[in-house]
Amino acid sequence: MEVKRRTARNLVAKLSSVSDQTRTQALCELRLISKHDPDSRPLIANAGAVRYLSRTLYGSSPTAQENAAATLLNLSITSRASLMSSSDFLDALSHALSNSPSPAAVQSCAATLHSLLIAEESYRPIVGSKHDILFSLLSIIAANNAPPRSINEALKALFGIALYPLNRKSLVSLGAVRALVTLILRDEWSGIVEDATAVLAQIAGCEESEEAIRKAGGIRVLGDLLDEGTGASERIRENAVAAMLNLARYGGEKGRKEVREMGAEVIKGITDSTKNGSAKGKAKAVDLLRIVVDGDENTNEVRDFSFNNSLDSMNRSV
Repeated sequence: MEVKRRTARNLVAKLSSVSDQTRTQALCELRLISKHDPDSRPLIANAGAVRYLSRTLYGSSPTAQENAAATLLNLSITSRASLMSSSDFLDALSHALSNSPSPAAVQSCAATLHSLLIAEESYRPIVGSKHDILFSLLSIIAANNAPPRSINEALKALFGIALYPLNRKSLVSLGAVRALVTLILRDEWSGIVEDATAVLAQIAGCEESEEAIRKAGGIRVLGDLLDEGTGASERIRENAVAAMLNLARYGGEKGRKEVREMGAEVIKGITDSTKNGSAKGKAKAVDLLRIVVDGDENTNEVRDFSFNNSLDSMNRSV
């Protein structure tokens, strides 16, 4: 262990060298060591690497940024406190997300945020208060020429941010709903649509989301995803159900009315979700179905077709 500690200290010391070549070589070695040797990660962090790695993200070398961002991602797995306690860390991530010429660096920065936010709840309000980070992530998913992996990593980071309820209002105010709805409509990658609907479902869990979703045409989009003819994956359908359920619960009477009206149009799709997918997905579909059916004033046909039969089916399958 002492050899590893000494190696980490020597490499970190080289990050302050005036030689670009020396710094780049040290960054490459730190990236490899932190990737393949988990025991070395706290040693690298304790040697003061985070400050230098963060500063490198402000540099002009795409190669150096890529290696620094990848090393920070590796450190985020086991040395989260060291990253978050560095005063430059979050600002450096924000800068790289908006300005780095390296797609790989951008992806690693977004993945680092996701790694931190999924692992530690206390970091969510801290990151959510950094509106420049939120704006940078939303800019990535809104860019027509962004690489699919960059969009995917940005969505995962946004999901982690949206897990904290008070962050959802901030995301709405920054235009997250329209960006997500537009992405869902334009993207042909199933994985991206799955992640986009997952983020939208989380954001729908605040009262400010109702107006934004309505103005962006999100209710119709969610309904279309539940339509049996669209061929959406089960995960997408579960996310659409969750989004509509949250909108009904948090969007006031307007949101509840909109969900009831759209739900009545795609009642078969909601019913299908009560029979397939995960146990949590089935439960949410039943809850949504209850809201839709209780609000139907036409006939008993919908109630007889969906609600009672779906409850019986769910009871048998769960």
